[in-house]
Amino acid sequence: MARAATNRRKLVLTLLAWTVGIAMFFPILWTALTSFKTEAEAIASPPSFLAFHWTLENYAEVQARSDYFLHFMNSVVISLGSTLAGLLVAVPAAWSMAFVPGRRTRDVLMWMLSTKMLPPVGVLIPIYLLFRDSGLLDSRIGLIIVLTLINLPIIVWMLFTYFREIPGEILEAARMDGAGLREEILFVLLPMAVPGIASTLLLNVILAWNEAFWTLNLSASQSAPLTAFIASYSSPEGLFYAKLSAASTMAVAPILILGWFSQKQLVRGLTFGAVK
Repeated sequence: MARAATNRRKLVLTLLAWTVGIAMFFPILWTALTSFKTEAEAIASPPSFLAFHWTLENYAEVQARSDYFLHFMNSVVISLGSTLAGLLVAVPAAWSMAFVPGRRTRDVLMWMLSTKMLPPVGVLIPIYLLFRDSGLLDSRIGLIIVLTLINLPIIVWMLFTYFREIPGEILEAARMDGAGLREEILFVLLPMAVPGIASTLLLNVILAWNEAFWTLNLSASQSAPLTAFIASYSSPEGLFYAKLSAASTMAVAPILILGWFSQKQLVRGLTFGAVK
């Protein structure tokens, strides 16, 4: 009886997992299918799932209208740049909070996390004016700075969680063997936290890649990433659903492929330290 109940429970959980997975993936699938329709078929009611005239015309028009490679490279540079810059700041910060905690360490962590609750539009005007006066508008450097600051609380929190799972005795042993602070972090701490650091890096690349509010408001033609590339297909004349779907598919495909090939590493990092 117990085994039968366990099997039923596994079956229910499996069906639930598949249901949730399909529900989450369906909008992506529908967008990809719409990108191969004509504009008339894209807005047809009732919509057709597979019975439509397949065409690559939307992709051809998107390529002809926009410089996809420029937007793609902007997304790559901004995402990787902001993530690496965040790691450079977050690693020593998380190390100090995890291994040399103070009385206010928990308060500092909570304050950092509370900044994520601030509506971005509340600070848009001062940041816009600051960037305008400093010449950072429509620049990759400006977007890297903004996205680094936006995602820094998440990076610090994740690294702090991973570092706390590493026994402090190992670092003490390294100090007794003559390791300095730099050697302790570079050659002892970071190699042991590779799964956590990798998952942190991947998650923040995804967050930076998908960021739309700041990229739309602080970029124009030179530094616009793929989020701006998608938004360019919304015009006063209306939405061109087929072309918008083609642009969206081209924008999300690279990060989907990255997530697919790195899913094992991401899951391993997110569960790092869960079982001792």
